[in-house]
Amino acid sequence: MRLAQGGSLTLIRPSLGHFITDRSELLRRAADVFEWVRSKALEVTVTGRYALSAAAQAHRDLEARRTTGKLLLVPDAAAVGRREETRT
Repeated sequence: MRLAQGGSLTLIRPSLGHFITDRSELLRRAADVFEWVRSKALEVTVTGRYALSAAAQAHRDLEARRTTGKLLLVPDAAAVGRREETRT
């Protein structure tokens, strides 16, 4: 409603499809991103890990704003003893 009151304003949400023309471009760009991560040109900070079986809890924590940064859902066997939660 607030946008309508402001005149000819629109809200858009771009998607990957607007920027990738075909599969080969997608693969090339994905390879670039992974190379940036490997070379540390792009730093990815993971602030929490949840076992896949705890996905519902991860969602609850996100919705309640008890987390910050990126969270990973990991297979249960790999997550044993490694689940980290950011709590307020």
